[in-house]
Amino acid sequence: MILVGLILLVIGLIAGISILWTIGIILLVIGAVLWILGAVGHSVGGRRHYY
Repeated sequence: MILVGLILLVIGLIAGISILWTIGIILLVIGAVLWILGAVGHSVGGRRHYY
């Protein structure tokens, strides 16, 4: 999810499409939160690890 967010962020920046920029930022934030929750040992969506 973090990788997809980065790709959308770059495409939105290069192409000047603001909706891709916004979606990219949202995906980056969600991916980072899930990654941090999984790293500290909290279950995410009923799973011990988030990949």
